[in-house]
Amino acid sequence: MEIIIKPTVAEAQQETAKIMRRQIQRKPETVLGLATGSTPIGVYSLLVGMHEKGELDFSKVSTFNLDEYVGLDAKHPWSYRAFMEAHLFGKVNIEKSRIHFPDGMATDIPAHCANYEADIRRAGGIDLQLLGIGREGHIGFNEPSSSLASRTRIKTLTPQTVKDNARFFGGEELVPRHVITMGVGTIMETRHCLLLATGEGKAEAVARMAEGAITADLPASILQMHPVCTLVVDAAAAKELKRCEYYHWVYDNKPDWQRV
Repeated sequence: MEIIIKPTVAEAQQETAKIMRRQIQRKPETVLGLATGSTPIGVYSLLVGMHEKGELDFSKVSTFNLDEYVGLDAKHPWSYRAFMEAHLFGKVNIEKSRIHFPDGMATDIPAHCANYEADIRRAGGIDLQLLGIGREGHIGFNEPSSSLASRTRIKTLTPQTVKDNARFFGGEELVPRHVITMGVGTIMETRHCLLLATGEGKAEAVARMAEGAITADLPASILQMHPVCTLVVDAAAAKELKRCEYYHWVYDNKPDWQRV
């Protein structure tokens, strides 16, 4: 796992956006896995700016989003599809036919999940998966105790996740209790995992994920086993990492061909 520590949130977002830009520029037909929530908003804003400057062309890019709330249709203002339209899809030249999303209104959820997995395989697999991490160590909505070999499926949110997302819905009682999410096993098949974490509230989860034991109690810890995983954090989120000096040294001494 490569760990990149930046002094500020803005610099961590910039590093993440540059890594994504490099991927799309090297492979215009890239398949991206995308995340939602507050963490990637700044990254998407930077990608939109790069597109507007002519640095990024999304016309051949395909996307698969990590998750969606069960019971919310694509036009619901708090659906993740609406989030992506507002922050990225509606502002770049991506073709709608190349956008893939879990369907929160699916009548047969197990069949829909199996089809989503099949769609990923038909697309050739995900080249780069953007991730965040929850306070309890979830990636996607793979809550603690999730199987580390799990596939796309329905999950029940923990009380902590409901509490964390309440600000988007106007109260905990309005947050859906179920989601469709890519599984941990699905995420691990991505060619490159790129996780962005910022803020002191994520520091414990980041330290346990990167330097602790691999356990289903903290699903993100399985990323230690991924062959190409990049963790980008700001100084606050890196606060509890034990080897910060080494991580800085590695980053500062990268060969030129590894830099973004």
